[in-house]
Amino acid sequence: MKPTAKKTAKKATATTKKATATAKKVTATTKKATSSEAAAKKTAAKETAVVKKTAAVKSVAKKAAPAKSVAKKTAASRAVAKKPLVAEPSTALVRRARRINRELAEVYPYAHPELDFENPFQLVVATVLSAQTTDLRVNQTTPALFAKYPTPEDLAAANPEEVEEILRPTGFFRAKTKAVIGLSKALAEEFGGEVPGRLEDLVKLPGVGRKTAFVVLGNAFGRPGITVDTHFQRLVRRWQWTEETEPDKIEAAVGALFPKSEWTMLSHHVIFHGRRICHARKPACGACPIAPLCPSYGEGETDPEKARKLLKYEKGGYPGQRLNPPRAYLDAGGIPAPPLGAG
Repeated sequence: MKPTAKKTAKKATATTKKATATAKKVTATTKKATSSEAAAKKTAAKETAVVKKTAAVKSVAKKAAPAKSVAKKTAASRAVAKKPLVAEPSTALVRRARRINRELAEVYPYAHPELDFENPFQLVVATVLSAQTTDLRVNQTTPALFAKYPTPEDLAAANPEEVEEILRPTGFFRAKTKAVIGLSKALAEEFGGEVPGRLEDLVKLPGVGRKTAFVVLGNAFGRPGITVDTHFQRLVRRWQWTEETEPDKIEAAVGALFPKSEWTMLSHHVIFHGRRICHARKPACGACPIAPLCPSYGEGETDPEKARKLLKYEKGGYPGQRLNPPRAYLDAGGIPAPPLGAG
């Protein structure tokens, strides 16, 4: 081969080798580029997943936020609802409550239990009968009952139908007949025919709850007790002595405002005022002697002349609840109630 041809062949071979090397480099670069693109795609996919997850969390948080807000508002409203009617110091409440009681004691110095009775047995029976009716109606009914059945033993052995006929004017006479005969049997069999003088014994008698027990303890045995009847409940809430609605809780709340020795007369003062002036539907605010002390003044009639027309019993010149009231009541201008069927 000629030298020129050899040189040409060498050059061609070298060129081929270079081309092959270049091709390999290009292939390697392409592979790297492809690998980099795959990695980039994976990274992008991961980032997308993170973004989506973050967005989902935010979405859930946004949805939950209103619920939390509502829960907070509900909790806040409940807290407001639980606040006492008057946010005043207990010492101020005690002073105001005791001043009201002192004023009522001056208005009703003759306050007394408005059920006619001559002994503890008559009082416990009369108090049981006073449920869902007036003391006046009970007082008009019990003379015939006690004339025929003067002792627990007599009433325990009574014919229920005969007792029902006597008690018919008081309403719910069948249930009341069952109760008074039942408590009479309990007295005869468990207490020797005597009314017990302890709260824990009294509440075991048929038809006798805490209210009845305290009426008996306070007025037949001289042992202090608070009588939480409908009048008492209404007035102590109007005066904002308590916001409680359950009798036993009212009893505890009001009892904490007064010395125990005042509980019985406190009950009489409040109940007297509730029956005569501070009525349930139309309180006579304009004729109320404790109006300046009452936080609920204005719930009723405030015109003095119109208010005076709403007064009941001795304040309005009408008969009271008892056929045989205490002397002090009569001396103060009170009038005895008429017997059953009179007038």
